Amino acid sequence: MACTRQRASLHSMCSTGLACRRLMIELEIQGLSPSREGLLIEVGRFVMANGFTLQRQRLVQDPHGILLTMVVRGPSRGRKALEAALGAYERFISFQMFPYVEGEPKPHFAMSLPRAAYTPPPAPPTVAPASSVTPPAAPSTNTPAKAAEAVAASTPVDASESPQAPPAEPEFEFIQPTPRPSAPPPTAVVATPFVELVPLGPDEPAVEKMLSTLERDYPKIVPQLLLLQQSVAEAARASSLALAGKRTGSWVFQSEYLLDDGLDLRDAIERLGVPALHALVEVDQEGSQLHIHDSPLCTDGHSGCSFFGGFLEGLLGPAIAPGSMSIFPVCCRSYGADECVLAISD
Repeated sequence: MACTRQRASLHSMCSTGLACRRLMIELEIQGLSPSREGLLIEVGRFVMANGFTLQRQRLVQDPHGILLTMVVRGPSRGRKALEAALGAYERFISFQMFPYVEGEPKPHFAMSLPRAAYTPPPAPPTVAPASSVTPPAAPSTNTPAKAAEAVAASTPVDASESPQAPPAEPEFEFIQPTPRPSAPPPTAVVATPFVELVPLGPDEPAVEKMLSTLERDYPKIVPQLLLLQQSVAEAARASSLALAGKRTGSWVFQSEYLLDDGLDLRDAIERLGVPALHALVEVDQEGSQLHIHDSPLCTDGHSGCSFFGGFLEGLLGPAIAPGSMSIFPVCCRSYGADECVLAISD
């Protein structure tokens, strides 16, 4: 009887876990806004408030405005509430939300389409001027009758006796029209296509090479991280930085904070996260959020926040009481924000 109850309990737990996994969904949010300042932070708050976590984000300048793309993951029951919150968001001119399918990137619905270049009409055909008319040849004078007629024609005749000849008609002169210069074609507006890269796994050999000098170089490891960004494929940049950050954070915990364990999340952020990050960048704590100023890894549209997220995961994970931890990148200076913001929750 006890075994039967135990099997039923295990079956119930497995079914519940499977149902929970099935209820998690991934959504892609596409929005059009007239301005970009603070846009990622405000939309990120809507996402977090409805139980979703950010997977990736992108801001693109377009002639229509700012194109925002977010991929989020969360419970299916929160979809309608999130959609209603974004629909009431006054900074969105319009937005769309649909299920995200890995490996099938969708172009942004508000992206400007390239226009065809203007082709001027062909020039009018050229009309050749009229050629001069050659007078007919004089008739042959081989016969005597024709010779007499020719002599009579050559004899001068009194003008009063001869009938007056009709005046000759003036010749028409054809003037070739000058074609008008064609207008220069207008400059075509070509929009940069929105391409969502399929993320790849971390480049482990490149990460191992970067970490080989960690014990000697830490905390002056920014040059090695920049080199890691350049040496891996673009689609593997975020995952490689996250792996390097997680291993670096774990190494720092083992080296400096091994006795600090069993903390709650807020204490772990204050006692471990902020001091450890201060060795790498300038950072401020606001509750459960960390504001990173002038991150050297986040420039030119390439975010390096995945390194800091992995660093905090490797550093704080062993220190907090048993439980899970979620690190949510709210915004990044590489996409136009004033600073990088990481929100940490359990």
